[in-house]
Amino acid sequence: MKRAALLLLAPALFAQPHVQDAHFETRAVSGSLEATFRAIVGAQTGPAWIGYAQPQAAGSGRDGSCQAWLESGDRDALAPPGTAHLEGATEYYVFFRVENRQVGKIRTFSIDCSIDAGGLPFYWLTGVVRAQSVALLESFASSSERRMVNNALTGIALDRDLSADAVLDRLSAPTQPEETRRQAAFWLGVARGRHGYESLLRILRDDPSDGVRERAVFALSQNQEPEAIPAVVRIAREDRSARVRGQALVELAQKAAKQISEEAIRRAIAQDPDTEVKKRAVFALTQMRDGDGVPLLIEVARTNSNAAVKKQAMFWLGQSKDPRAVKFFEDILAGH
Repeated sequence: MKRAALLLLAPALFAQPHVQDAHFETRAVSGSLEATFRAIVGAQTGPAWIGYAQPQAAGSGRDGSCQAWLESGDRDALAPPGTAHLEGATEYYVFFRVENRQVGKIRTFSIDCSIDAGGLPFYWLTGVVRAQSVALLESFASSSERRMVNNALTGIALDRDLSADAVLDRLSAPTQPEETRRQAAFWLGVARGRHGYESLLRILRDDPSDGVRERAVFALSQNQEPEAIPAVVRIAREDRSARVRGQALVELAQKAAKQISEEAIRRAIAQDPDTEVKKRAVFALTQMRDGDGVPLLIEVARTNSNAAVKKQAMFWLGQSKDPRAVKFFEDILAGH
């Protein structure tokens, strides 16, 4: 076996988390993560936590100091700044809450989080082989509990192992529940780089749900590949769904450079065959940074021949506190 393949199969070595108020026990994975994990779960009648670390995908954004109370809800409190990772965190933690011989909750944390286990047993697993965490988390992606599925998807998406790409592709397939596809699409865009970009194009082409495809447009706007924003521009112009075209315009207003977003919005207002898309384009002007959309809103309100579009522009100008909008209405009242 080649050295690179051996490295992929070798257990990674990670720092132990700082866990407070816990009956802490370290367990080495014996055989496989699945077998070790299920053995602990099967023997656990009372509440406990199981955790381990995984290498984090570059650019996936799971970083920052925090204090996490595992037994007091799902909200984590920010702590004073700790370690600063100039290149982003290189690993993250996956925790499972178990009780009555089953998993009831999955959570993921930055390596900078200080963990309070609420006095419960805490099993820290060492020697986890890369890809086995992804496979374990995928086993929870068919749960009837929506939060369990979403948190399993988060754990999968953050993993640096390439097996996560294939799993997210499976979970974004049209045979999966719609909410699962929406979440998988989000993480493909945010955390999976080039592969995520290519998978989102497939979803936008093939998925039968406009809701999933809207989510995919958002995810595409978050993707760091240089082709991502041009792809959103094409969707705004050409997608078969008015709903998806409108969403693409909103994402462009929020994420693209001023010239790119303004050009796409102008084109939609002038040429899109669907009035609802035109109205969505008007709303997109309100989403442009630093009030950059206000001049075009005023232009639409003054000159557009479509009564519904004109009314929409007037409405959003009325919601604005921008001095240019105030002057526009003053000029109208003055008969200018």
